[in-house]
Amino acid sequence: MPFDPDLLVSLGLNQTIPTEVNGRRNGVNNDPAWDAGYTPCPEAFPDDSVPAGEVTKLEDWNESEIYPGTTRNIWLYRPAVTASDPLNLIVFNDGPFYLARKGPARAAQVLDSLHDRDEVEPTAAIFIAPGLPDHDVTPPIASYSPLEAQRSLEYDQLTPRYGEFLFTEMLPLLEEKLSLKVSSDPTCRTVCGISSGGIAAFNAAWYHPDQCRRVLSHCGSYTDIWGGHNYPSLIRQQPRKPIRAYLQSGENDANTPFGNWAFANQAMASALAFAGYDYHFEFGQGGHSLNHGGSLLADSLRWLWRPD
Repeated sequence: MPFDPDLLVSLGLNQTIPTEVNGRRNGVNNDPAWDAGYTPCPEAFPDDSVPAGEVTKLEDWNESEIYPGTTRNIWLYRPAVTASDPLNLIVFNDGPFYLARKGPARAAQVLDSLHDRDEVEPTAAIFIAPGLPDHDVTPPIASYSPLEAQRSLEYDQLTPRYGEFLFTEMLPLLEEKLSLKVSSDPTCRTVCGISSGGIAAFNAAWYHPDQCRRVLSHCGSYTDIWGGHNYPSLIRQQPRKPIRAYLQSGENDANTPFGNWAFANQAMASALAFAGYDYHFEFGQGGHSLNHGGSLLADSLRWLWRPD
């Protein structure tokens, strides 16, 4: 059976971890030297001749029925290329990190370059920020802010809920606001994210393979925040699902009371190999950041979106 976070409550194991455990503080400390060798991929720097897709911002969107009482910002990307057929789709969790024009990923510019070179099919994108709740949310770490607690609730729990949010609320919103149609083929839909957003991407495909079958996970949190450490066992023991996954981590990834991210991602890769999944694991030397993943963004999308 899939992991059920409600079991934590029944077993009395849902206690919030204090800010410091065994003399080690929760949180991530990165040394810039770990990622000094990683820069955004060349496709993140299109020249002036490359047509830019249109980005529309929806500010303070608060109409979710799946996460009621939350407000969030959403950015919708329409490619500059035209297409008569339905568009492919990619969703970016922690959207502002991926969208930032001077950030490590610069995803909109990467998509512009790939479209201009005809290296990918016309693809729409949604960049989603976690919700800011208007109510109390139980955090996994005592010092978490309301936004961090809501982000963990949405991203870290092994449930279908976040996928339902994406495919029943976000996808129709994009189609309505941009007046376009997204392909219903789950192989034409990708979810991407970093850290907790990485496991959220995997959650979306794992629980909804009828809706999405492509995953891009950067430094994914397959650790014991809300049961993510169970995934390697689930992957090994359950029938293989039609998911194609690209995972990235590094030697200096996070190491906290919740677990060791480098080991957790290695365990995920081992499980995916054991179960016969179509996957790629890129293991570098970086820390818990988007630097390495950003440097690989164009190549990882080419790999994920290659013809079957």
